Amino acid sequence: MKVSLSWLREYIPIDLDPQEISDRLTMAGLEVDGVESLYDYLDNVIVAQVVQARQHPNADKLTCCAVDIGKGELSPIVCGAPNVREGMYVACALPGAVLPGDFKIKKSKLRGEPSHGMLCSAAELMLADDASGIMDLDGEFVTGTPLESALKLDDAVFEIDLTPNRPDCLSLIGVAREIGAFTDPQNKVTLPDVTFPEAQMDSRSLHDFVTVEIEDPQLCPRYTAGMLFDVTVGPSPLWLKQRLEAVGLFSVNNVVDVTNFVMMETGQPLHAFDYDNIAKNKIIVRTAGKPGDAPLEFTTLDSKVHKLDPEMLMICDGEKPVGIAGVMGGENSEITDATTRVLVESAYFNPVSIRRTAKRTGISSDASHRFERGVDPEGTMFALKRAVVLMAQLCSATIAKDIIDENPIKAQPVTIDMSPDALNVRLGTTFSADEMAQILTSVAFDVEKKMDKEGESLLRVHVPSFRVDVTRPEDLSEEVARLWGYNKIETSYPLVKAEGRPLAGRLVLRSKIRQAMTGFGFCEAINYNFIRKDACERMGIEAPDKRTRMVEILNPISDQMSVLRTSIVPGLLESMARNTAQQVDTLRLFEIGKTFIETAPGEQPEEAEVVGGLITGCRWEQTWYSKKEAVDFFDLKGVVQGLLDTLQISDVVYERTDAETCPYFEAGYGARVVKDGLVLGTLGKIASDVGTAFGLKQDAYLFDLDMDRFEKVVPQAVQAVGLPKFPSISRDMTFIVSKRVEVGAMMDTISTFAQTQALIENYFLFDVFEGRNIGEDKKSLSFRIVYRSASKTLTEKNIKKIHDQLSQKLINDFNAGLPG
Repeated sequence: MKVSLSWLREYIPIDLDPQEISDRLTMAGLEVDGVESLYDYLDNVIVAQVVQARQHPNADKLTCCAVDIGKGELSPIVCGAPNVREGMYVACALPGAVLPGDFKIKKSKLRGEPSHGMLCSAAELMLADDASGIMDLDGEFVTGTPLESALKLDDAVFEIDLTPNRPDCLSLIGVAREIGAFTDPQNKVTLPDVTFPEAQMDSRSLHDFVTVEIEDPQLCPRYTAGMLFDVTVGPSPLWLKQRLEAVGLFSVNNVVDVTNFVMMETGQPLHAFDYDNIAKNKIIVRTAGKPGDAPLEFTTLDSKVHKLDPEMLMICDGEKPVGIAGVMGGENSEITDATTRVLVESAYFNPVSIRRTAKRTGISSDASHRFERGVDPEGTMFALKRAVVLMAQLCSATIAKDIIDENPIKAQPVTIDMSPDALNVRLGTTFSADEMAQILTSVAFDVEKKMDKEGESLLRVHVPSFRVDVTRPEDLSEEVARLWGYNKIETSYPLVKAEGRPLAGRLVLRSKIRQAMTGFGFCEAINYNFIRKDACERMGIEAPDKRTRMVEILNPISDQMSVLRTSIVPGLLESMARNTAQQVDTLRLFEIGKTFIETAPGEQPEEAEVVGGLITGCRWEQTWYSKKEAVDFFDLKGVVQGLLDTLQISDVVYERTDAETCPYFEAGYGARVVKDGLVLGTLGKIASDVGTAFGLKQDAYLFDLDMDRFEKVVPQAVQAVGLPKFPSISRDMTFIVSKRVEVGAMMDTISTFAQTQALIENYFLFDVFEGRNIGEDKKSLSFRIVYRSASKTLTEKNIKKIHDQLSQKLINDFNAGLPG
């Protein structure tokens, strides 16, 4: 909502600085987003004096002027105005100025003569209508003074961000009323005179030309109308154009501009019809049809065709719709240059109805913005009279005698009884009843002092009709608090110390996973829970796998989102496809989300939370000192192991997964993560046929882990041990085994053996080799065993027997050989 300071001053005297007004409005609940000067475009326009004026040597209608611009030397300017003369003070736009219409001033030559600026008319500066010559400034001025300062043009425009519960401030009068509450002394708003001028009254009665019928009073409780004859449609005067442009509206013609002006002034939207296009001299307020009727089409003022639902409220004549009530008028009754008789509408419509209509038609107008929030039900007549008076003045029209006021459901006044003691308890203040009454009276509430049955004092507050947001004592408490100043209310603390409770374990787990994954260089993806119905087919998953039991959406957004996902894999693969299509070839994504398995038709599906991750592309960024290397399965496994280590989950093994469980993994490149016999999830390389089905053009590696099982194995506490005092000894052992032997199985054997030997502190695989030298179906595995004693420094003699026993056990259990 834009508000002009000079416009506000028409209703209330304001001597405050614009910034102070901004601060006080914000503290009163009307947040001001910004304040700008209305005359910013005059930045490079100054007061200058014409010192010399001579005829242009090459043009009869041009004058070459020497102009004093206050810099100690005369500036040459060529002028075409007939009234230019020596000695006059003028408005001079210097090079660099940008005048209305994006007209840029620069140094140039006109017919061979230099011109370093422009002498301006009032119309060119949008200060008056006069375009016949340059501005002749009356009085004595100092040359070089900015024109804005010299003429005291100090108008400012406030950009107010209103909350939906304050429709009364969607008007200049409403904002003026708020400002009046914090002026000293408090000022009341002066409303414009809406008395019809006798000299422009017509003898013909409006009732002889039109009748109004309201078929649905619940949707339109009140409809008022006035009429003007002998209307001359044309451009609006400059003052009206300036008022509208200051608040972001554009001039159309004098009739339409008056309706917009009054809407911004009072907050009451109006509409003007060309009376000669109203069939059968009737206005009927009704819905577009009956339930079950086929949608009608209607062309609005913006020449767009809209389909009308039967329950939409319409303004109709005796034959057809002429406007969508409270939203936008129709093209078939708009004001044109040929219009001579105008019917003016001012009505109150049901806010919910207007909101629904605006949403369904996709029309967001200034009128619907106000109606759907609630306008003043008692303000329709005032706004109508104001518009009729202005139209008569600006259009040289006569006013029809009488006004139509159909009001089948009258607005009920709101009266609230408020206890001063209860308000003080609520706010933590010590206001007296008189102080509360004074605060409320400052914004037009009518307050009486009363006594309740117990003899306690109370305030009976009569709420003005324009404050549709105030309906209960708590609303009055808010009024007192905001007008007095929220910042003045002292901070109080509860007498009982508030104790927070620990966060839910799942929230903590999610947070730790996010922190770890982002630390590994991953970005979090957030995909829809809806996927394509053929997702399982593209992944190679077939019945009776429970992931084929998908919950279908009754009204899907599209066929790409027709079922609830049963796996997190499709979303990650589609995210990869979208990124690689945009030439983002290296990706590290993870997602935490839910999957849904159908249990029975119409029943709640089985939900499970999972965390998934995907890597593809290069292992690291290619530079001059490093070669380009693609990620592989072990990069993914390292990420999973790093996540497990972060969560203090130890003794995890990786087992080969079968094709039935994860058919979307490449054969021989899939594994499951197991902890104490509990399968936490899977990881592997996406099969090439699955990648093709999802539009992938490069290898992808993916893991998914079950959060419920994850949570079960995360230790609730971590025990710390002291740092060792004695050094460790490391010994390596290398075996040649069949390629079918799983490293995890050998690690399990080492783990079991280590549990019986206190000296074995750690063990790990540090090298894998495959080649012709050891046989095509063989591989070489090298393990490092770390020994340490808590009581002494170990020697080779202390560990040799244990090391030999472990080596022999691995040879026997896995039919392993030693390198030649």
